[in-house]
Amino acid sequence: MVEQQKQKDPAQKGTVIAGRNAVQEALRAGRAIDSVYVARGTPSGTLSALVAKARKAGAVIKEADPRKLDFLCGGANHQGIVAMAAAKEYASLDDLFTLARQREEPPFFVILDGIEDPHNLGAILRTAECAGAHGIIIPRRRAVGLTYAVGKASAGAVEYLPVARVTNLADAMDELKKRGVWIYAADMDGKPWCTVDYTGPAALVIGKEGAGISRLVKEKADFTVSLPLLGNIQSLNASVACGVLCYEIARQRQGLPVWNKN
Repeated sequence: MVEQQKQKDPAQKGTVIAGRNAVQEALRAGRAIDSVYVARGTPSGTLSALVAKARKAGAVIKEADPRKLDFLCGGANHQGIVAMAAAKEYASLDDLFTLARQREEPPFFVILDGIEDPHNLGAILRTAECAGAHGIIIPRRRAVGLTYAVGKASAGAVEYLPVARVTNLADAMDELKKRGVWIYAADMDGKPWCTVDYTGPAALVIGKEGAGISRLVKEKADFTVSLPLLGNIQSLNASVACGVLCYEIARQRQGLPVWNKN
């Protein structure tokens, strides 16, 4: 099978790799694969070696109805397996620290706890890059990856801001703390967002749409910071909250004073 590029969504053109040989060759070539869909009901063992190789390469394996695979590849013969290529290679935590060192700045990372909407992730990438962040950290499972829809929503920021995808966010946070990074969770009942010092090595945690930050991730944070909610709606869009907080961090790091009418 050849790589399939017929998509109803133009934002995903070129991301679908359908068929056993095509997926095998993509993995052999070292192409970044975000996720692999295997048709439910495929005989056990038929694709096991290929799936194991994809999992070892970092892909998320998902079992799905064969009709979903038909839709993803435009009705082509997928032979029970479809891979979704990542829009960009994932980075490592070391890559994020390296970028901070190259800029001679204290690290500034954004940790995303289960963001599932590609437009939210794209908007966060765009805002974080503009605010001077050195990287984004996302979990491998139960979150959107670097799909082409994310790349499009980021308005090109995905090309400049490294994204690390980790197996366990709590473990990654422990690693950051060992390396001197203070972690700030955006959640309810925290300190007012503008009363906290972010000028040192910092990682900002933004929670999942609707559900917010998970309990374990919140417990790992050093500080909890909150934005005021003065209306009837008791939550902000994740990308909006991230934008406000990222620019408070940028303001402090640039030494810009708070406006004083006196």
